[in-house]
Amino acid sequence: MRRLSTTAPEFEQELNQLLAWESVNDHQLQQTVLDIISRVKQQGDTAVLDYTRRFDQVTAETMAGLSLSAEQLSTAYHNLNEQQRNALASAAERIRYYHGKQKQDSWQYQEVDGTMLGQQITPLDRVGIYVPGGKASYPSSVLMNAIPAKVAGVPEVIMCVPTPRGEVNNLVLAAAYLAGVDKVFTIGGAQAVAALAYGTATIPKVDKIVGPGNSYVATAKRLVFGQVGIDMIAGPSEILIYCDGKTNPDWIAMDLFSQAEHDEEAQAILISEDAAYLDAVQQSIDKLLPTLERAVIARASLTGRGALIHVQNQQEALAVINRIAPEHLELSVENPEALLPHIRHAGAIFMGRYTPEALGDYCAGPNHVLPTSGTARFSSPLGVYDFQKRSSLIYCSAQGASHLAEVASVLARGESLTAHARSAEYRILAEE
Repeated sequence: MRRLSTTAPEFEQELNQLLAWESVNDHQLQQTVLDIISRVKQQGDTAVLDYTRRFDQVTAETMAGLSLSAEQLSTAYHNLNEQQRNALASAAERIRYYHGKQKQDSWQYQEVDGTMLGQQITPLDRVGIYVPGGKASYPSSVLMNAIPAKVAGVPEVIMCVPTPRGEVNNLVLAAAYLAGVDKVFTIGGAQAVAALAYGTATIPKVDKIVGPGNSYVATAKRLVFGQVGIDMIAGPSEILIYCDGKTNPDWIAMDLFSQAEHDEEAQAILISEDAAYLDAVQQSIDKLLPTLERAVIARASLTGRGALIHVQNQQEALAVINRIAPEHLELSVENPEALLPHIRHAGAIFMGRYTPEALGDYCAGPNHVLPTSGTARFSSPLGVYDFQKRSSLIYCSAQGASHLAEVASVLARGESLTAHARSAEYRILAEE
């Protein structure tokens, strides 16, 4: 891993280079995805079947061959071994309980003249969830995306999960059963996103698409945004650890690996005031990396985008944290709560030596769909609020309307919008 220091004159430049990651902007890729979206929009199921045969090597004569029944989801769950079934159920229960705390309710208040103002909260009608399939299967993503939607009250959740070469992951299907997913289609890629966004004869059109995917999926989500809502355009996974030098270096090394093993562009960074401790963690990395099943991927990630950053004090550490705005932030220090008021930007904050990011990925309760690539500066984790809409409520009594109309009339005429002004003025009560 590269070594950076805040005292080096080139630190800012090196940090910028370390954090640089180009979002989905490959023009050739965009054109390919545009072509797929256009064809699915025009040909519907026919295009979906053709792309599934071409890209996933799955042959199906009709869409019935790419649909899974509720019975199949139930069977997948009940056929799990007891350990897997209990772990999945425990995670689902914790995620559902946590997200239940986020649910918002409608509210209103009445003014003395009888005018009522408020906000009505309603769930989206239908949501689409994209889940990677085949060897890269993530049942945890099913729970994290579907459960908040159901807690929000979404009546229908549609899931798309590819099954390349017919590879079906029973844990993913079992998670869909536990989360209450209503329909599952075994399609993936940009064609799945297009089908969800525009609808086909078989696949219902949704209002919002959430869930992770490869560059084709991310590009497709960006291109259909506006037709439907999306959660985010997610970049590579990332972790930033701030340690005071008192946590077992093997633990920290493995926490860094927990993100580095995702893919070669994932990012793992450690910050500490203790230069000797950074050396110790580097030794742990060298010792433990060969023991990983995904050592080749983790090594590429750490070499290309990883770093050990030496800071002079806690103030510098906090400045670097807020500059990076990490997806996952571990505060592996004696008193993490004391740092919270100073942390402005982070997707999820894991506090203390016994709270590795991996627990949040699976079963702690909070959502693991988090803003990446510095977008924690203006974005939040996926939650129930992403599946609810807010409508303003306005009811004016005659007296209230008369008072508001006088104000509106002045402002409307100031904007030269006389129809607005006259509409309001009609409601002004005549003086008696």
